[in-house]
Amino acid sequence: MPKNRNAFSSLAAWRRRALSRAVHRGWRWVQESGAVTAEHPGPLRFGRIGAGTRLAFPQGTVFGEPWIELGAHCVIGEQVTLTAGLMPGLDLGPESILTLGDGVVLGRGSHVVADTRVTIGSDTYCGPYVYITSTNHSYDDPHEPVGKQWPRMEPVSIGPGCWIGTGAVILPGATLGRNVVVAAGAVVRGEVPDRAVVAGAPARVVRSWDPEKGWQPPLRTPAPVPIPSGVTPAQLLALAEPGEASGPSGD
Repeated sequence: MPKNRNAFSSLAAWRRRALSRAVHRGWRWVQESGAVTAEHPGPLRFGRIGAGTRLAFPQGTVFGEPWIELGAHCVIGEQVTLTAGLMPGLDLGPESILTLGDGVVLGRGSHVVADTRVTIGSDTYCGPYVYITSTNHSYDDPHEPVGKQWPRMEPVSIGPGCWIGTGAVILPGATLGRNVVVAAGAVVRGEVPDRAVVAGAPARVVRSWDPEKGWQPPLRTPAPVPIPSGVTPAQLLALAEPGEASGPSGD
C-alpha cells in the first residue's frame, strides 16, 4: 500500500477517535448539566425534593410536580416518568399525590403514574422499566372504546425496604408491606404482607418469613455479606455500575 494511503488511514482513524472522545465528553457534560437536584431544579418545581436526590438526564415525562414529594438521597434513573394528576395544569388540592421516601431508587425507564395517592416507602429499590400506577382503564361498556371510558383510580402503597424487579407492574389498589420482594415481570394487585416474595401474573406469594422457622420455603443460597452502615443508594449504584444511574436490575 502506498505511504500516502497509510498516512490518510492513520489520520482518518485519529479523527474518528478524537470525535468519539469529544462526543462522549460532551454527552457527559449534557448529562451533568441536565440532571435535576434540590440545588439545580431546572424547570421542575417539586412540592419537595430532598438533599442528595438526583434525577438523571434525560428525564421522562414529569408533570404535576407541585404535588410530588421526593425524599432525600433518592436516585431517579434516565427516562423515568413521574406524574401527578390525569394531565398537566390541574389543581389537585392541598395534599401531595405522589410521595417517595428517603433513599428510593427508580431504575431507567420506570413509570410512576399517580392520579390518586401513591406512596413509596423509604429505601425501596425498583429495577428498570417498573410500572406503578393508581389508574386503570375500565371496560364496562362493551360498545364504547376502552380508551374513552372513564378510568378507575385506587391508592397504591408500597412499604419501606422493598425490592421491585425489572419490568414489574404494580396495579391500582395494591398495598405492599415492609421488605417485600417483587420478582421481575410480576403483576401485583391486592395486598402483600410484610417480608414476602411474590412472582407471576397475577403475582402470588412464593416465599414468606416465619419468625420461628425463617424463610419458608428455605433459601437455596447463602446469606450475602451485609451492606456497611451509612452507604447511600447512589454509592451502591456507583459500585455496581460505574457512571450509570439506571437502578438495580431485579431478579
